[in-house]
Amino acid sequence: MRSRISDAVRISQAKQQNSYIGFLNEAEIYKTEEFLHNYNADYFFWGGYDGAARRFLCILQKVFSPDDVPIVPLEFSYRTSDVLTHRDFLGGIMSLGIERDAVGDILTDSGYSVVFVKESVADFISSQINKIGRVGVKIKISDLSRLPKVNGFTEQCLTVSSLRADAVISALTGFSREKSKQYIRKGMALVNYTVCESPDFTLNNGDIISLRKFGKYIINGILGETKKGRLKLSVKKYS
Repeated sequence: MRSRISDAVRISQAKQQNSYIGFLNEAEIYKTEEFLHNYNADYFFWGGYDGAARRFLCILQKVFSPDDVPIVPLEFSYRTSDVLTHRDFLGGIMSLGIERDAVGDILTDSGYSVVFVKESVADFISSQINKIGRVGVKIKISDLSRLPKVNGFTEQCLTVSSLRADAVISALTGFSREKSKQYIRKGMALVNYTVCESPDFTLNNGDIISLRKFGKYIINGILGETKKGRLKLSVKKYS
């Protein structure tokens, strides 16, 4: 991935035109941002709509325009009595031999779903798929006037003794501090998509915490202290 990004930056600068790499998942986006700090490059991430999880890396030499990013939103329509899931669509598309990075977010609803794909595979998908599983579907390019509901966040306030990983994870899971330490040492907790190896690791605002069997959270801010000196912490959980 690093060599691919380096080549894209070099080519973009040499030709003085925007270049695009996608779709990247959230872990890849985080690591890409870290890597790009070493370059004098303007960039933006875009997945076809605001709030997308899987996004293109857009390396910019000109003004960014969403219309220039080679992403096509395909709308699949079917009977409202049929139920199709994210996994159904991904399986159906991947069975065509399409690479995972050619498929972005998959938003499902009753009777229709929208799948964001690379422009280079949109026509192929449209011509090859008339069923997802056993369900007949019709495909057209979505005008984005209606999108299935996108999962958001639920916010909660925690009271913790410190920003140590074991203290915060204890508050999120309901574990005792000792059990939280064991949980961390077993490699069950990730911070910013990297395994957290130490219970005394200090977390920061904006850190993304992934807890196996519990979900994914982001530290949203410190709200202050209690009278006993404990921290009030705002945390958002991915729905």
